[in-house]
Amino acid sequence: MTQRTEELKSPILRVLTILEEMVAAGRPVTATEINRELGLPKATIHRLCGTLAEEGFLKHGLDGKRFLIGPRLRNLAVEVFSAGGQDAHIHTVLRNLSQQVGETVNIAIADGDRMLYLDRIETQWPLRMQLPIGSRVPLHNTAGGKLFLACISPARRRRLIVKLTLERSAPNTITDREQLHAAIERIAQNKIATDNQEFVEGMVCVAVPIRNSQARFVGSMAMHAPVHRMSMEQALSHAPLLKTAAAELSAVWKGENES
Repeated sequence: MTQRTEELKSPILRVLTILEEMVAAGRPVTATEINRELGLPKATIHRLCGTLAEEGFLKHGLDGKRFLIGPRLRNLAVEVFSAGGQDAHIHTVLRNLSQQVGETVNIAIADGDRMLYLDRIETQWPLRMQLPIGSRVPLHNTAGGKLFLACISPARRRRLIVKLTLERSAPNTITDREQLHAAIERIAQNKIATDNQEFVEGMVCVAVPIRNSQARFVGSMAMHAPVHRMSMEQALSHAPLLKTAAAELSAVWKGENES
């Protein structure tokens, strides 16, 4: 019995550690892969993963062998984020950014084939697009979604894009997979993503990545505005402000912020 296994005698700690390993993996994994760091009996790890999938904290992948993060764990993440002690600082960062750019700003994370809004500050302008926290938006036609695709491995990106339904929702929506691949490659070079009337007609958006201690993408920091108030070029001029705010939030994700 390894020291790690000895530490995981508590059933509750075993379950929490499995969920922790799933989140850290950042990709679909088998029970055996999850267990490499845990060293639990084979029957135990399979039983626990199966139970977590039945309860919705994990879910089975298409191949029936790998596990993905399930809807209950996603919802829990949103609730923890909203209720956590760091929320006040994160909300302050967003509010300050919104005041600087004069428009709506948001944080979103990847949720399967969608992006999920974790937090958001609305502009004070009467004309605005309102998407409540918890809303899920597509990957292929949003700045945050394309940024996520640009920050994952090319192999995983190809697998995801093949599965996406490239529905047109605005005049400039990319509906051709090769064109989408090319757009994502460009974003991968400078790590700034745009949505130029691709998700909503008359709306532009810019997004930059928020990273964890392993420099892995954990979310997008984005702003959007109607084109009659801000051109795409003007929106891009705010990218340095977005990057500064994203760096502050990266420090929170890394646990470096004491507030």
